[in-house]
Amino acid sequence: MSDVYKKQVGGSHYQSMIIQPSEFINKNNLPFAEGNAIKYLCRHKQKGQKKDLEKAIHYCQMAIDRDYSEKKDFLEEAEKEKKELEESYKESKRQTEERKPKEWIKGYNKWKETK
Repeated sequence: MSDVYKKQVGGSHYQSMIIQPSEFINKNNLPFAEGNAIKYLCRHKQKGQKKDLEKAIHYCQMAIDRDYSEKKDFLEEAEKEKKELEESYKESKRQTEERKPKEWIKGYNKWKETK
């Protein structure tokens, strides 16, 4: 373990732990919310008790909102519908273009018969 993880500024609530939360968080490249949740879970008995558990829950809720929010699902669904509509529009445009020459020829032949 590096000396930097042996040092704790402000308190001793992490000193008794085999692995410091900061070392675990950094070595696993955890995002901010997950790292803070782990930090508060690890120290709640030695420092903030119930308040630290509430903070851990709050950081878990932040991660849920960030990664699994209904807004994200809504936007993904809207993007999917948009793609489907664009494909449908392209197909109907293609079909319209395909019919145009045939209809023009019919109209021309009809006009020609009247002459």
